[in-house]
Amino acid sequence: MQFPFSKSYSDTEQQNLVKQAIDGNKESLNEIISYHQPFIYNVAWKMCHNPIDAQDLTQEVLIKVITKLGQFNFKSKFRTWLYRIVVNEFLQSKRRKSEKQFSDFDDYEERLDQVPNPELSIEEEISYQELSKEMQIQCMSGMIMCLNREQRLIFILGTSFGIDHTLGADIFGVSTQNFRIKLHRARKDLFNYMNNKCGLVNKENPCRCPKKAKALKEMGVLDEEKMLFNIKTKMKVKDFVENNHEEALDDFTTTYTKLFQEHPVKDDFEKDTIIKELINNDKLSNYFKI
Repeated sequence: MQFPFSKSYSDTEQQNLVKQAIDGNKESLNEIISYHQPFIYNVAWKMCHNPIDAQDLTQEVLIKVITKLGQFNFKSKFRTWLYRIVVNEFLQSKRRKSEKQFSDFDDYEERLDQVPNPELSIEEEISYQELSKEMQIQCMSGMIMCLNREQRLIFILGTSFGIDHTLGADIFGVSTQNFRIKLHRARKDLFNYMNNKCGLVNKENPCRCPKKAKALKEMGVLDEEKMLFNIKTKMKVKDFVENNHEEALDDFTTTYTKLFQEHPVKDDFEKDTIIKELINNDKLSNYFKI
């Protein structure tokens, strides 16, 4: 998987950067970590449903990667080794507040139903377009949170980001067949809910995003100036997906797979200081001898 944010590195180039970093080259460490940071952060964002929690989780993962870099034995691709750390950290880290909002699909459905569906004029439908998109992305993100952690992460990696089943099985430590089964179940659980409730997947369901957006704005929950998901971006999740990644196993997933892959990703990390702070941290520098 080549990331479309900046310069692309081949597997061999990544391993060379790791060798140089282990030898104490701070610039090489910065390059290899910076290269993988966007992917880690955006998976964390989809996993946590909250950008602040995603940043914290990303930092925790990067600390693990940096402190364990000397253990990389160069017998596998670096990205595979790194993804295993990402998966283990995401699965074992403490539950964030954002993860405790919804216990299951029934609870999520009940909360959504409590939000009014006011009628909209044609003018209002136009004026609420941006907030409606925010509502749609937030709603779909919330649906993912109804999956358990393993299901959620397998769905995000296998469906949204298009990681192939062989790599998925490797980083989760299961057989390819087992990974396929787990991914199928996660897709099916999510699809069943969306097919029964969401007008984006099943046209027979009423599309309520614009109406709910109006209601939530009147309640002070949504604000055009404070959107977390419908942000101006040049990239989307689908830009991560490999051209030759395996197609969905089930025809019913095609529509909503595209919906999730159309969601935005954070692609501007120039102003972020996570990596610089980590690399320049005295304790890490002493530990890593850089």
